Amino acid sequence: MPRVLVDAAAVPADRGALIRYVDGLIGALHRAGADLVVVCQRSDAERYGRLAPSARILPGPVAITNRATRLAWEQTGVPLLARQTGADVIHAPYYSIPLRSGLPTVVTVHDVTWFTEPDQHDTVKASFFRSATRTAVRHARRVIVPSKATRDELVRVLAADPTRIDVAYHGVDQEMFHPPTEEETRRAAERCGLHDQRYVAFLGALEPRKNVPNLIRGFAMAVKSLPDPPALVIGGGVHEDDVDAACREVEATVRVIRPGYLRSPDLRGFLGGALVVAFPSKGEGFGLPVLEAMACGTPVLTTHRTSLPEVGGDAVAYSEPDADSIATALGQLLASSERRAQLHRAGLARAREFTWDASAEAHLSSYQRAVE
Repeated sequence: MPRVLVDAAAVPADRGALIRYVDGLIGALHRAGADLVVVCQRSDAERYGRLAPSARILPGPVAITNRATRLAWEQTGVPLLARQTGADVIHAPYYSIPLRSGLPTVVTVHDVTWFTEPDQHDTVKASFFRSATRTAVRHARRVIVPSKATRDELVRVLAADPTRIDVAYHGVDQEMFHPPTEEETRRAAERCGLHDQRYVAFLGALEPRKNVPNLIRGFAMAVKSLPDPPALVIGGGVHEDDVDAACREVEATVRVIRPGYLRSPDLRGFLGGALVVAFPSKGEGFGLPVLEAMACGTPVLTTHRTSLPEVGGDAVAYSEPDADSIATALGQLLASSERRAQLHRAGLARAREFTWDASAEAHLSSYQRAVE
């Protein structure tokens, strides 16, 4: 088994779905008996030590909390640590890679929407990730992607070599994401200011491709005639101008709550306490919130775009991304407790098919191919 250095220092400050990917993977690699070195931010060293007690944990310098400094250190400091620790392969879990490490490198490319949906991203951010993805696809020994849809898009958009791409589905942490207790749902509801009001939940970054403005408009249409309408709670990310504008469009009787970033301990209660989790994204590399909501036993409404049907299968409801389609599909779910109960059962069963242990085995196979 090769000694693998995982560059967990690349985890960004917003610590959304990516941190759950890196945490889930490192814990599962430890359980699989991997020979593991983890490079990380100093503030994360204790956590990775708990997740992977057998791993060697190497905190990087304080300065790498600055993104530009970290990217520079990635090219020099990470290769140096890899050589000092006798690593056989480097895994870069977030697009960018060290170019002159002298070792085979495996990179995770999470999605290709930087190319296919450029207007759905900040211009500067999209430019960086397009460049990083091109470089990674050209120079990495193996490329890991979280879905077949992402693999196919890499081949189509960048003419990537499909024989060097490995699909490793994400898993779900069943200890963290499972049907919550009444106390957990009550606590999450209180932190969102719901005061016993039922709600529809969204979880994710508030970036254009997540389609939150159309969710707000569709939700308003779906609940306008209900005598006791639920609230819409939008958890996560930076507030975008178009989200603000959509909130101003809806009638004052429609309640939209924006609690901002939700702490990890609150996610189970937040997702599991919702009537429906709505995730009408225009494109995903995987769609982890869909899987996590299913694991919490909550009916999910999403779209047929990119990887989302690979995750949801027949265990979720679907709509098109436009507001009218969201309104129709969401209205049908809210009106039918029987349909919600069916999706509850199907979602729990499907979520059990996605494990971090299976993901770790796919990663280990990729590392071995890179060394060979």
